Amino acid sequence: MATDPLSSIFSALADPTRRDIVARLAVADATVNEIAQPYDVTVQAVSKHLKVLEQSGLVSRTRDAQRRPCHLEADVFDLMTKWIERYRREAEERYQRLDAVLANLDADTNQTNSRNDQTGAAS
Repeated sequence: MATDPLSSIFSALADPTRRDIVARLAVADATVNEIAQPYDVTVQAVSKHLKVLEQSGLVSRTRDAQRRPCHLEADVFDLMTKWIERYRREAEERYQRLDAVLANLDADTNQTNSRNDQTGAAS
């Protein structure tokens, strides 16, 4: 069963080390050795993280003479952003409807209180 792209992307980003690698690659391309430097893990472990990021489409590797820099694929973030934005808009619309309901309840309460105050003053 093939996994949809968004599931692969979110699954890859579920790991904090991979999120950190993505953040670092957002600044500049880097080799596996450069990426591995700040971590207290082996280069092989970092390579496994990069493989997951590659399989999700977040990262690609290119060849530059002897170097094989890793590159962040920004287009993948467009897919994520569109998905997130769709649900953000839906949530915003729900909040706006809730605001309208609460405003109507508040207006009804104020009208009831105003009538009660007038009735009590007339007595």
